[in-house]
Amino acid sequence: MKIVILGGVAAGAKAAAKARRMSADVEIELYTDDTHISYSACGLPYYIEGNFEDYRLLLVRSPEEFEKSGVKIFLQNRAAKILPYSKQILIENLVTKQAYLINYDKLIIATGARAVVPNITNIDLKNIFTLRKLEDGIAIKEKVLNSKSAVIVGGGYVGIELLEALVRQNLHVTLFEYAENIMTIFDEDMSKLIYEQLMSISNGRFEIYTSELVTEFSGDNSGVHTVRTGSGKEIKTDMVIVAAGAVPNVEIAREAGIAIGETGAIKVNDRMQTNFEDIYACGDCVEENLIISNTKIWMPLGANANKEGRTAAINACGGEEHFHGVLGSSVTRCLSLTMSMTGLTEKRALQLGYDAVFAKVTKNDKVGFMPDANNITLKLVADKKTGLLLGCQAIGSGDADKRVNTVTSALLAGMTVDEFYKNDITYAPPFSPTIDPLLNAAQILLAKIEKTSDEKI
Repeated sequence: MKIVILGGVAAGAKAAAKARRMSADVEIELYTDDTHISYSACGLPYYIEGNFEDYRLLLVRSPEEFEKSGVKIFLQNRAAKILPYSKQILIENLVTKQAYLINYDKLIIATGARAVVPNITNIDLKNIFTLRKLEDGIAIKEKVLNSKSAVIVGGGYVGIELLEALVRQNLHVTLFEYAENIMTIFDEDMSKLIYEQLMSISNGRFEIYTSELVTEFSGDNSGVHTVRTGSGKEIKTDMVIVAAGAVPNVEIAREAGIAIGETGAIKVNDRMQTNFEDIYACGDCVEENLIISNTKIWMPLGANANKEGRTAAINACGGEEHFHGVLGSSVTRCLSLTMSMTGLTEKRALQLGYDAVFAKVTKNDKVGFMPDANNITLKLVADKKTGLLLGCQAIGSGDADKRVNTVTSALLAGMTVDEFYKNDITYAPPFSPTIDPLLNAAQILLAKIEKTSDEKI
C-alpha cells in the first residue's frame, strides 16, 4: 500500500511519522512546496524576539531522518491537481518546473493555511512581510536586526505576538487593526481590557490604533518607508509585517470535488476522512467540531494539527481512531500580559441560541502578600436554563492560563456551574488565594443562575 501526504509542517509530518510506526511495510511519500518540513511555526515569533539564535531549534525532524525511516520526502514539489477517481496527483517540481503524475492508495491532505494578503496599494514593496513559513521568520529576523521601527497590520494572535517580539528587539512599533478591538476572538469587554492593559505598559515603545484601515504603502527601490491609513495617519517605518489573518489552503481539494465545510475549510468526519473513502485531511486546512455546542469551527493551532495528523495516519493504515473535536482552547502572551480562553464566549453562546449569563472577576492570582502576586481577570460563561458551563476567558499578568486549563477539563466533562463550584482546587500562598478566582467567579455565576431559576418558580 502507498500513502501519499501533501504538506509537511505539523499535521503532515505527524501523519508521516505515525504511519511509519503503524506499518513498516507501507510505502510513504510526502510532498511539500516548502523548503523545510516538521518545524514549529508557532515558535517563529519567539525566534524573531531573540529567545534563541539558531532557527534550527524549531526543526522537529529533518528530511534525512524521515528518509532513514523509509519515508520519501519531496521538498519544493507542489501538488497541482488531485485526480480522485484514478487515484493520481499531478505534482509540479518548483525547481525544474517539470510536472509529473504519481499514484496513491491512500491520500492525506495537510496543505495548511496561508496568510491573508489585503488589497493595499504597493503591498509588493520590499520589506513588507507575512509570517507563515520558516523562511518568513528568518527574513523578518534579519530585517529586525537592522531596523529601528516597524508597523504591524493586524491585531490578532500573530500581530500581538509580533508586537512583543519587535518591542523586545528594541524597535518602536505601530500596530493598526481594522476592527474596533484587537484580539476580537475574545468578548468585546475582554478585548477592550487587553488593549487598556497593553497601553498601560507601553511607555512610548509602541502604539495601537483600532478602527484604522491601512490603505497605502509607499517607498522606493530600498523598500517600504511610509504607511498611510484611511483616516489620514502617515507613519514612517523601516519594515511592515502584515498579520491580517489566515485562510485554509483548500483550492486543490475543492477542484477535486472534496467537500468543503461551512467554515471554508475541508469537511471531515471524526476519522479525518473526507467524502472520498481513501482521502483524509488534517491540520490547518480542515474544520473541526466544537465539542460544547456540536458546531463547526476553524481554529488553526499546532496542537490540534498534531492530533489530527495522528488520527488520519492511523485510519489510513487500517486502524480505528477518532478525533471528536476541540474546545477552542488557546493562549498567548504580549510582554507581561497573558491572554487565554476556552469554550464559548458570551457573544458566541448568544449567537448559538444559549441563554448566556456570565460572571467576571478581577483578583490576585496568589495571596496578596506574595511578591509575585498579579491581577487576573476571569470571565466565566454558562447557560442559565441548564446551568451548563460554556466557556472561560482569562487575561492578566498573573497565572491566567492555568485557570483556563482547569476549565477545559470541566467543559469536556460537561459540568454544570454547580458541579464545577465543588471543585477541590489546590491552595498555597505562592500559587493561589485561599479561594481561587475561578471559584469566586463560579460562585457569582451560580448565584445568577439560581436567582433566575427562583424567579421562574
